[in-house]
Amino acid sequence: MKFTGKLKQPIIDFMTHRLTILFEPNEDFGQAYEELKDCDKLSLEIKPYRRKRSLDANRYYWALLTKLAGILGTSNAELHNILLSKHGFMEIVDGKMLPIPIPDTDAASKQVMESQVYHLKPTSDVRMGNDGVMYRTYIMLRGSSTYDTAEMSRLIDGLVGDCRDVGMADAEIASPEERRILKEKYGIDF
Repeated sequence: MKFTGKLKQPIIDFMTHRLTILFEPNEDFGQAYEELKDCDKLSLEIKPYRRKRSLDANRYYWALLTKLAGILGTSNAELHNILLSKHGFMEIVDGKMLPIPIPDTDAASKQVMESQVYHLKPTSDVRMGNDGVMYRTYIMLRGSSTYDTAEMSRLIDGLVGDCRDVGMADAEIASPEERRILKEKYGIDF
């Protein structure tokens, strides 16, 4: 269950010195309360709210990516992985990025770049493994489906820049209506 809301002034029990957190949810909390009220222990994560990316942004991203992939003569999957490497975000677990050693071969590199299941960014770190094979270290990237509005904006902005770099005109990159929406919702200016 996920809720958005606002933290209220905390209450401190002067006898036990324990803190009680008050949370005012925006959504109806009644059913959740009934399901959880008898639990002895709950897990709670509180973090600043950030809007998820919109499906409009996702559709625009993939439509423009497909145009650019056609110009470059590459697959959508490969271009998506290139864009995530250039403009995306690393997957962080327990405060650490996730390094992954993969054989340093053309076939392995091609497989990584064509993947739609995982997204990896190659590094310059190449080492010989105990098995005598050379391994390149890749860093795990977050997929764009996990992006919030600001992150998706950065990815789209990078894609637009790459489109301009290959000579695409603004009219090819976005219609006037798409430009208006991108400016209003994501701050991307043409």
